[in-house]
Amino acid sequence: TLSLCLSNRLYRRCDLWITLLQYAHSIRLDGDIILGGLFPVHSRGDRGTPCGELKKEKGIHRLEAMMFAIDLINKDPELLPNITLGARILDTCSRDTYALEQSLTFVQALIERDGSDVRCANGDPPIFTKPDKIVGVIGAAASSVSIMVANILRLFKIPQISYASTAPELSDNTRYDFFSRVVPPDSYQAQAMMDIVTAMEWNYVSTLASEGNYGESGVEAFIQISRETGGVCIAQSLKIPREPKPGEFDKIIRRLLETSNARAIIMFANEDDIRRVLDAAKRNNQTGHFLWVGSDSWGSKISPVIGQERVAEGAITILPKRASVDAFDRYFRSRSLSNNRRNVWFAEFWEENFNCKLGMHGKRPGSLKKCTGLEKVGRDSSYEQEGKVQFVMDAVYAMAHALHRMHRELCYGYPGLCPRMANNIDGKELLSHIRAVNFNGSAGTPVVFNENGDAPGRYDIFQYQINNRSTAEYRVIGSWTNKLHLKVEAMRWRTGDPSLPASVCSIPCRAGERKKVVKGSPCCWHCERCEGYHYQASEFTCELCPYEMRPDANRTGCVPIPIIKLEWHSPWAIVPVFISMLGIIATSFVIVTFVRYNDTPIVRASGREMSYVLLTGIFLCYAITFLMIATPDVGVCSFRRIFLGLGMCFSYAALLTKTNRIHRIFEQGKKSVTAPRFISPASQLVITFSLISVQLLGVFVWFAVDPPHTVVDYGEQRTQDPMAARGVLKCDISDLSLICSLGYSILLMVTCTVYAIKTRGVPETFNEAKPIGFTMYTTCIIWLAFIPIFFGTSQSAERMYIQTTTLTISLSLSASVSLGMLYMPKVYIILFHPEQNVPKRKRSFKAIVTAATMSGKLTQKGGDRPNGEVKTELCESMETNSE
Repeated sequence: TLSLCLSNRLYRRCDLWITLLQYAHSIRLDGDIILGGLFPVHSRGDRGTPCGELKKEKGIHRLEAMMFAIDLINKDPELLPNITLGARILDTCSRDTYALEQSLTFVQALIERDGSDVRCANGDPPIFTKPDKIVGVIGAAASSVSIMVANILRLFKIPQISYASTAPELSDNTRYDFFSRVVPPDSYQAQAMMDIVTAMEWNYVSTLASEGNYGESGVEAFIQISRETGGVCIAQSLKIPREPKPGEFDKIIRRLLETSNARAIIMFANEDDIRRVLDAAKRNNQTGHFLWVGSDSWGSKISPVIGQERVAEGAITILPKRASVDAFDRYFRSRSLSNNRRNVWFAEFWEENFNCKLGMHGKRPGSLKKCTGLEKVGRDSSYEQEGKVQFVMDAVYAMAHALHRMHRELCYGYPGLCPRMANNIDGKELLSHIRAVNFNGSAGTPVVFNENGDAPGRYDIFQYQINNRSTAEYRVIGSWTNKLHLKVEAMRWRTGDPSLPASVCSIPCRAGERKKVVKGSPCCWHCERCEGYHYQASEFTCELCPYEMRPDANRTGCVPIPIIKLEWHSPWAIVPVFISMLGIIATSFVIVTFVRYNDTPIVRASGREMSYVLLTGIFLCYAITFLMIATPDVGVCSFRRIFLGLGMCFSYAALLTKTNRIHRIFEQGKKSVTAPRFISPASQLVITFSLISVQLLGVFVWFAVDPPHTVVDYGEQRTQDPMAARGVLKCDISDLSLICSLGYSILLMVTCTVYAIKTRGVPETFNEAKPIGFTMYTTCIIWLAFIPIFFGTSQSAERMYIQTTTLTISLSLSASVSLGMLYMPKVYIILFHPEQNVPKRKRSFKAIVTAATMSGKLTQKGGDRPNGEVKTELCESMETNSE
């Protein structure tokens, strides 16, 4: 422009042209001290143009707030008395490079100009208009703009106070030492947003940032906090280019949908980008899918959500705690074209606000309605105070209070500016006073700065809600001041849906399930149930319960395995008990009968002493059933050891002695007529009890080596399903010990069977050889069946029941066979055929043996005599001879 001036010689005075251009797009207020102002009056332009549409709220409201604050300060007799503040306000057009060009205006006064090479058309040297000397700058809004401008201002030591820049990068006091701000940095905001995400139980989110310092720094702070605290994973971190190409926002939505579980989108984006992202989500039919969490650039603004309320419904936004300044509302509503000529953009605002056109040169040629100039803000148009108005005024007041402190220090008692301040205001000294201010701002909140020039973090939490009347509004749902206070019950999501939405990669595992984390993504996992006897020891591990325990119902801990024993009411116990009771009754009946008819021939011929020993053994075989079913304790276990083999030992020792006696008698008879030794009843008892003593000796040795005690066997019923597992209370008797205990009795039984086989040739009418033989054969069959059943069920879950029942029934059947074959016929004769129970003549041993060898004749003779007569005679003779 300057070269055009010089070459075309359009004006005689070049300074006039420069001055016109210099102030054509800026506001200039005269004063003793001039403050700079940077505001986004226009949005970023498209297709290479620097500026776009007018921003009514973020631009006009804010710059009017600065002028209003200057007016109030100039009227205040206490603050900067006799000193007038002026201003030089520039439009940044929401673009950092354009703002940098504009901000060069602020440092012109500090740059010495060299006009020696410049001449006007008439040859005179140029006359430069003296630029305003800017002592401090209010702004800028966007962090990217503030960073760009701060790099220039710090070179010339011009303090800067921002009313909206929140990038954490600006807290670096070594790079941006002349920068301060009345809003908290995004590091606080990022922490507040992280606390919101955590409170909503979202652990899988995506981030979206506008390219530039504000967006990128905010997202970086959020990601850094997520790494430090853990628990929140970043699915994607996308960036919106400064100059987005057509279809760029649709591409962003498609990218976000690639991780559809990450519904929560953390947005650090400018107002224009927010609006275009919501519009793209709407075009792609994703209304209600995304859960927006917006930074203070969204806050409670209406412009990003106009026309797309449904897609923005439920959005959670954050805004530095603020309050509406009523005095500004009255001021702004009173502004008109006639009383606000100092605002060079007010006519453009007027057309935009009232949707009309001002004359032939209006900015809105398509408008049909012509502006009258009598329109009124708030009456003929909607009006709501922009959210940062309070902070703009606080920034101006902070600069004024710092100048006031500086004036009081350098010009104490001097009215107006003293020479020390009039000639040069030292920026570094002014900065120290800015950092020291402490006053209540325009909304009554304290305005202070820390050592980095940051304001304390105080935020309001908003949610964009649609009420029952289908009208949308921002509602305060909480606050953050170093700690989150969130009213979850006040939150509303999609219309009619009160449930809390989820934004998680994987749903939480249920109780008893461990997380198997997906490699590279700690918030994504697969749930694996703790199987078998494992329980959930931690979020990520399953551990095995102790052997005597099992997992509880939800597998989050271990509980003792229930302990069981064979109960009296169990079917496994009822059958053997019933058999035992019948056997005990029958045995008792036989004993009573024998005692009552003790001196009768049949009782005497049976060998009374040995019969009572045998009946005792039979009785013990029946009685052991009750010990086997009784609740195990030390006493019961002791008796089990003693009596388990003792009953069989009594029975088979007596039978062995009998069969051995018969065998010896008939073997001796073949050689001589002399009776063998030890066949008397006394001798038989001695032999029998000698055999029994071996069993008792073995039991007592067992007691000494391994004292009896109870154990709980958790392995016997340790089933695949832990819920079915049981611990079995039992005596500490192993299968081997049990066989050893019964082994001696089984040995006696086998030996007795051998003798029974050897005496099978004895005449059937002689004594009890044949019944004893049948008894032993049957008993062997019973015990041969018992062994495979007992050991074949050792791995069964019903082992305790099967083995106990098998053992007791086998004992009872053995006893029953002996009782039935050896004594029931005798009892039958004693009770029902007493005529056969009569004494016969006594014979010598020689006659007995001779009679035995003549079995054929005896058999024939037995057919001629009454039934049992010969048998009774022989038995009685044998008994008498023995005595």
